[in-house]
Amino acid sequence: MKAIDLRLRSFDELNRDMVDLLREHFNLRMQKVNEQLSRHTQLGRVRRDIARVKTVLNEKKVALHG
Repeated sequence: MKAIDLRLRSFDELNRDMVDLLREHFNLRMQKVNEQLSRHTQLGRVRRDIARVKTVLNEKKVALHG
């Protein structure tokens, strides 16, 4: 997920992405606890994607409200 692609999306799309990423993060954390996680890099990737979406959402809010 690239920030440039995220900036082209609407608030609703970004919020849906955020919910999906948070669900995926939760599921990966549960897999890690139960020692079922096969690729540990997935957890870091999802965390970075969540941060990207939050950053773009914040940028859009600042631009909207000035």
